[in-house]
Amino acid sequence: MWGNAFILALRQIWRNPMRSLLTVLGIVIGVAAVITMVTVGNGATQAVREQIESLGSNQLMIRPGQRMGPGGSAGAPSFKLEDVDAIANQIAGVKAVAPQRQQSMTVVAQGRNWSTQVIGSSNQYFILDNRQIRQGRYFEPQEEQSGAAVCVIGTTIEKEIFGSSNAVGQMLRTGQFSCRVVGVLESKGQAAIGGDQDDLVVMPIQTFQRRVSGNTRVSAILVSVDSQIDRALVTESIRLLMRERRSLSDADDDNFMILDTEEIARRVSSTTEIMTMLLGAVAAVSLVVGGIGIMNIMLVSVTERTREIGVRLAIGALEREVLMQFLIEAVVLGAMGGVLGVAIAFIGSFALAATMGVPFIFDPSINMIAFLFAALTGVIFGYFPARRAAQLDPIEAVRHE
Repeated sequence: MWGNAFILALRQIWRNPMRSLLTVLGIVIGVAAVITMVTVGNGATQAVREQIESLGSNQLMIRPGQRMGPGGSAGAPSFKLEDVDAIANQIAGVKAVAPQRQQSMTVVAQGRNWSTQVIGSSNQYFILDNRQIRQGRYFEPQEEQSGAAVCVIGTTIEKEIFGSSNAVGQMLRTGQFSCRVVGVLESKGQAAIGGDQDDLVVMPIQTFQRRVSGNTRVSAILVSVDSQIDRALVTESIRLLMRERRSLSDADDDNFMILDTEEIARRVSSTTEIMTMLLGAVAAVSLVVGGIGIMNIMLVSVTERTREIGVRLAIGALEREVLMQFLIEAVVLGAMGGVLGVAIAFIGSFALAATMGVPFIFDPSINMIAFLFAALTGVIFGYFPARRAAQLDPIEAVRHE
């Protein structure tokens, strides 16, 4: 009986292929949209998490002010190089400390120019940012101390400014002065949240202060904590030291903030996961629309086949058999839409992930859930038309024109 009902359902669907395709279109769109949104969202979450973790799982960033964003540091004094030395010498469990100051500038060499980020820091910056030298070397101690006009560049600067020629030893004009390129960094590629990680010029902080900014301010301090040490304890020790060095009384609020990369990773991941769920929920509305389409077409089908239904009932077919036939037909339509939606979602998710530069994470569970939901949609929205067909009066149905 089940096999006959299934064959009859397929035969009826194949009788009107265009109408059947348009009927399941809503289901196809809904399933494809849900899977694509969730898959790409999971990939984006993973990419952001990996990028933040690439900074170092035990890294702290100290910034002036009480919040991030424009105006967040207004009125808060900047740090000094002495603060960096104090953290390195007085806080236990610190592996590396680096000052940071950066500014967007145009660099020029060999008749070419390029707008980039110029960063003033120390050799510790390369450790904290997981940067390796591909060619050349890091800064010499005497170059850092004297503020020599030297710099280390990313691969984007090498390509855009120096092309195929050897950049090490070349002079690079940065603003109003020229620095000698002593090293080229290994490529880190495109950032998951936007931006080219290889588009930078790094010079000693003393050089930056004298030649670029014209002052001794430090806009941020990067700290790497030993993995064997309690990071919360180190964070609190740094907070107390900074309060002491910035002459804050017990009644004063901190005029600086300490950001933990792991905490940032958790918050960003949580935010992207919530957005993924929201987008998936919005896309799931298409499944409801598709279900309504199935119900509408099934009602039309019942009207068109009223006499056929009457004849079947008149010759002894049971109501449950008629109910089963139409219900299976609705489920098959929903399942067909689910299969097509999963296939389209796989291709679309792969292409979209490649375009956005995020990992393609295939999740069998979301694909299975979307498919089962599509089939369930056929059951839910196909039951009413099937019930209506099963309850037709055989005499009236046979007489139907």
